[in-house]
Amino acid sequence: MGRIRILPDQVANQIAAGEVVDRPASVVKELLENALDAGASRIRVEVEAGGRKLIRVADDGSGMNRDDALLAFERHATSKLRTADDLLSIATLGFRGEALPSIASVARVTLDSFAEGGRSGASAGTHIEIAGGKILRVEDAALPRGTTIAVADLFFNTPARRKFLRAESTELAHVTALVTHYALAHPEKHFELVSATHTIVSAPPVTRTAERIYQIFGKDTLALLMPVAAETPLARAGLPEPPPWKKDPDEPARDQNHDFGTLRLTGFYSKPELQKLNRNSIYIFVNKRLIRDRLLLHAITEAYRNVIPPTSFPVVLLFLEMPPEEVDVNVHPAKTEVRFRQQSLVHDFVRDSLRTALVKARPAAGFLNALESQPTASPSLMPPAASPLPGPTDIPLPDSDPAVLADAEAFRLTPRMPAPVPGRLAFEAGSLEGLGANFNPGSFDQKGWGEAAAALFNPAIGQPASGAELEGCGANFGNGIGNGANGSDLAYATRTTLVETEQAAANLNHLGSLKPLGQLRESFILATGEDGLWIIDQHVAHERVLFEKILQKREVESVQRQRLLMPMLVELQPQQMVVFARIAEELERNGFEVEPFGPQTLAVKAAPVGLEGAALERMLAEVIEQSAMVSEEPARNEDLTALRARIAASIACHSAIKINTPLDPARMEWLLLELAKTSHPTSCPHGRPIALLYSWKEIQRAFHRI
Repeated sequence: MGRIRILPDQVANQIAAGEVVDRPASVVKELLENALDAGASRIRVEVEAGGRKLIRVADDGSGMNRDDALLAFERHATSKLRTADDLLSIATLGFRGEALPSIASVARVTLDSFAEGGRSGASAGTHIEIAGGKILRVEDAALPRGTTIAVADLFFNTPARRKFLRAESTELAHVTALVTHYALAHPEKHFELVSATHTIVSAPPVTRTAERIYQIFGKDTLALLMPVAAETPLARAGLPEPPPWKKDPDEPARDQNHDFGTLRLTGFYSKPELQKLNRNSIYIFVNKRLIRDRLLLHAITEAYRNVIPPTSFPVVLLFLEMPPEEVDVNVHPAKTEVRFRQQSLVHDFVRDSLRTALVKARPAAGFLNALESQPTASPSLMPPAASPLPGPTDIPLPDSDPAVLADAEAFRLTPRMPAPVPGRLAFEAGSLEGLGANFNPGSFDQKGWGEAAAALFNPAIGQPASGAELEGCGANFGNGIGNGANGSDLAYATRTTLVETEQAAANLNHLGSLKPLGQLRESFILATGEDGLWIIDQHVAHERVLFEKILQKREVESVQRQRLLMPMLVELQPQQMVVFARIAEELERNGFEVEPFGPQTLAVKAAPVGLEGAALERMLAEVIEQSAMVSEEPARNEDLTALRARIAASIACHSAIKINTPLDPARMEWLLLELAKTSHPTSCPHGRPIALLYSWKEIQRAFHRI
């Protein structure tokens, strides 16, 4: 007998589960996508013990009849594909038919589904119970329209997989992030995430994505994000013409006027003042599918080049829409990666759209926000950890340091000790009368009860607290949590519009009209305008002006250079000489005249105007060192545009006005006018802020005027 054999279906399903299901969040993802594909308008997710004990997803979608419900647990059984050609234009989130049988092979699954107007005309729903891939029960049941799937005891028959799960709080954080991001991608649908003790996310339908961001994260997060929208027609189709034997004779041939569809981009990007230490705060959706794509991550990084430091990353929420034929989603087991048929077009479109939006918006950095805006590694657009009971609520966020997560303790609820209340307790007759049948709510301190209830039951995410929340807590306590009673769609729309209006007003379009008041320690320019008090860093402001002028002159090959009376000799190490040989041509185009003068020495005969002495030597060493660091990074080619920008930034930095330099009023006015002409007056080429605004509203608030 041969050694090769066909595996049983149960083993094959568990192998597939290893690719599709690696943690509770993976189960939630597959079930959420099925609910969205079924056209559900309301989705409720229930989780217990971080998803280990129970995951229940209920929707009001199209549902399934008895036959379809049984076939759904067979491998590669799907309603979304018919032929191999359908793989070339997938418009649904799921398509392989592997998720349900894979989940059912490693958990105890219960399915309840009912489809109205089924082909069989059945008026009853279907109830199915499966444990470890074996069907235990199938029966009719009276059910509402839609589907409810409960997954209990995940990995109960694969203990080794169960040991790899993180703490319950960590798994719950992953599930919360997933539900939140799909709620952002589908603002027109109702999403609800409930744990064993409280409602984590409650997001009723809204009209726009901006309203959804305000609904879930609140005013402060929305104020740090700027909207972006762009579209471009596709000049050609990604798919080639089908062979003659597959062509439909009735279908007309493609001509030059054929509509190949549109590439559309919408979403939000952060102001330069909001920076992260990793890419975990960049969320990308392609045709409403959450993905991680290196091509688009690189495009976003390029859009922020010379706007934020190269070691920092922005917060971005992007939605790309394109014809299904233009993207291949069948390239990853978990469908989290895609491949574009026109990669260069998509990359350049995303980069240029974000860059153009940054140029047009010119957001101003607030003085108070800048004091606290330090780059962090924690992902943004993550719902705040909220617990219904007092005690610590620091749930570790996904993608955190694995070493920290490995040492995390088990989830514990630590009750808060009540604060002592001075005074004596009254035990006179009749003092407890109100607790009987004649209880009168008006005889109690409703505000005190409201504060106590607020400490015990934090509002669910998706219900931002209002100013009168504590006053109304006692009266509305019986309404329940997560019922959306805190604000209608109109209220969300109005609040969102107010935030967007304030955000659009805080820009740098009025730099040229500012009136300089003087200098602070001969390093910072103080200026006043209609919107408040401005503080401008004179060095980085001049650096931005020179940087853009150098790039403009480099484009037209009109860089001015000055010859040195005596050549300057610069000593380099052998590896630095190799780097210099690679960038020597670009240095010459930027105004340098440098030639080797021995095995480890360079002779500088000419340099750009404004560079001389020690500044010239430091600039050359800086450019060579940065270029050497880039060349050492694996799988990264040196881009000519990046090299050109790096040289221009170094020249500008060493030629700009230094701090501790006195400036007369005319010089300060000239600098502000020149800064107003630049494309990115928000930050210097190295990412430091140029101007900070202490707004008139903040000044009034500081003096208790408002």
